[in-house]
Amino acid sequence: MDAIERVATFMHEHALTLVTAESCTAGLIAATLADVPGAGSLLDCAYVVYSPASKARCLGVSARTLARHNLTSVAVAREMALGASLKSPALVAVSNTGVTDAVDSDIPAGTQCFAWVFKAGQADAAPTVYCETRRFAGSRNGIRQASARYALIRLAEYYAELAGSRLGR
Repeated sequence: MDAIERVATFMHEHALTLVTAESCTAGLIAATLADVPGAGSLLDCAYVVYSPASKARCLGVSARTLARHNLTSVAVAREMALGASLKSPALVAVSNTGVTDAVDSDIPAGTQCFAWVFKAGQADAAPTVYCETRRFAGSRNGIRQASARYALIRLAEYYAELAGSRLGR
């Protein structure tokens, strides 16, 4: 069993459903999970939002955030994940934005920003959000594939961490 199959099994065991908000990965997070048999019960939907306008229109990323922070930023990834979470009944939202090559950018090639939003407890409870930036090496598509796998693997790790902290209370 590979790492993504283990993530799918983990999600099944914890009754987790997923919505994705993807820029740089362009749907690869959802597609990577969909490659696993039984993923239909794990995926709600996937937003592919490449342009700044689509990030605002589809997910509610604010113009202020887009102006203040670079598109490749945890601030944008956070708002993307929160926006997707609000539009979906899924218990987990994951987002990705980044660059694969450094053409016309001060941001190093391979820089990827992620956010994970976990809904828990009562409907009006604030979700738990994790954000991080990671840099991957390789070709354009290699970086995108590594980013998609990373997003799913970290989903399981963050959920396990969150569930452990709740159990310890």
